[in-house]
Amino acid sequence: MSIKDNLNFFNEKLGDNTKLVAVSKTKPNEMIMEAYNCGQRIFGENKVQALIERVDDLPKDIEWHFIGHLQRNKVKFIAPFVDTIHAVDSLRLLKEIEKQAKANSRKIKCFLQFHIAAEESKFGLNFEEARQILLSDEFKSMAFVQIAGVMGMATFTDDLLKVRNEFKTLKRYFDSIKEEFFYDHEGFTEISMGMTNDYKIAIEEGSTIIRIGTAIFGEREKH
Repeated sequence: MSIKDNLNFFNEKLGDNTKLVAVSKTKPNEMIMEAYNCGQRIFGENKVQALIERVDDLPKDIEWHFIGHLQRNKVKFIAPFVDTIHAVDSLRLLKEIEKQAKANSRKIKCFLQFHIAAEESKFGLNFEEARQILLSDEFKSMAFVQIAGVMGMATFTDDLLKVRNEFKTLKRYFDSIKEEFFYDHEGFTEISMGMTNDYKIAIEEGSTIIRIGTAIFGEREKH
């Protein structure tokens, strides 16, 4: 199937409540433009260098999402243009995003990343750690960071019940945080969960953003 066919397939599955981030990592700009010309506007990258190399050569109305683990010393390179950072897993990182967003006179949307999977290799906060960030004086003083939702990655497994329960956990975290911290904030709306292997379950469990790469662009090139 073509990129156009793949995008049409996912857009038919999503409905009105879930957005598609086309994960373009390792793919040439020509493939991104093919998706762009089919109407796709949200693209995700997980490497800072790859992202900054793309920005000048691609249309300015692309909404770039950074979806990988982000080092603090790399924030300054993407702060001038990135729309959303999916994987905020510490107060120190959030403070750096605030600093660089302020330096560029713009707001940056961020998702709190939760560790919901069984694999220890995955990054993320536990629920109490997230609460402590949101209760901190440092966070309360921030004006250029917008906490727009939560993100999490399920265990890579054939055990679909396990995956479903992990997504249920993330939805429960979202609901609890919204009630405690963002009850009157219209901007806290997103649950970023679900990739090529598990997006169907994620949508069923309340995902508002799925991140799809392989099923749109084909297998990833080895780097």
